[in-house]
Amino acid sequence: MIGRREFITLLGGAAAAWPIAARAQQSAGGLPRIGAIWITHSENTEAFFKGMREAGYVDGQNTQFEIRFHGNSLDKLDELARELVALKCAVIFASNPYAIRAVMKATSTIPIVGVDLESDPVAAGLVQSVARPGGNFTGFFLDIPELGGKQIELLIEAVPTVSRLAVLWDATIGTVQFQATEVAPRPASIVLHSIPIRRGEEINLAFEQATRENDHAMVVLSSPLLYLNRSQIANAALNARLPAISLFNLFPKVGGLMAYGPDLPAIFSRAAGYVARIVAGANPAELPIQRPTKFELVINLKTAKAIGLEVPPTLLARADEVIE
Repeated sequence: MIGRREFITLLGGAAAAWPIAARAQQSAGGLPRIGAIWITHSENTEAFFKGMREAGYVDGQNTQFEIRFHGNSLDKLDELARELVALKCAVIFASNPYAIRAVMKATSTIPIVGVDLESDPVAAGLVQSVARPGGNFTGFFLDIPELGGKQIELLIEAVPTVSRLAVLWDATIGTVQFQATEVAPRPASIVLHSIPIRRGEEINLAFEQATRENDHAMVVLSSPLLYLNRSQIANAALNARLPAISLFNLFPKVGGLMAYGPDLPAIFSRAAGYVARIVAGANPAELPIQRPTKFELVINLKTAKAIGLEVPPTLLARADEVIE
């Protein structure tokens, strides 16, 4: 767990627009606290706090950030959530579905803003409707479980000879995603091989299984666990010479072959805008659930060369970013 003092360099910035937070300061009797629970530090955290600064909120000047990181320790989430509630935060930001559920269990009154790439917010009972959430929670959701089908399509384009395709997914949270990927249209000649995991310790075993089964490529579905271990997955795929695609645009930047998914830093920056609006007095019950509108294709050409793959020029031409 990292406290706000250890995170101060990230939160620094230009002078803030004091009037924005005046109402929150008066109601709280001092600087409003903004709580946040993260998996780990990444460019998503940087985008969030950059968004907060752009909205006029600077730590120690007109707000006080309370930052908590949980890493792989999901069993500590309830404790972290209760801690932020006890601090009487003006709003709490939860960066993943596990954190969202922990904070919602801890409070029904403090406003919560969350980012969840794995759930349907209405089906999961988090909100009453997308347009009007209706409670103390709102946020940003991907809610496109069939995105795995698009990833299969791109992977087949990159590796036309593929006939066995592994799907690495998180069995604790990714059932809907996997089922949508399993039924997504694909050539009849391609066999999907399901590789569910529940812990980071199972990742190397998953790749050993893919190698034994003679899988030719891999789709990596999304979850906080898979995001946190993206570097390990990229390294394991490289060592196995296995072309892999992920939802996370950070995946190719740490050595994975490809990514197709939303611009995650942009989502977290927009989430900061919601947090800022709530601190200024907006009601989360009236802030609509948001979904990403922009999707990016990122290809790591250096990794392609390392595993002996020649990416078709037509696919490279469509990429939003090519890492060489």
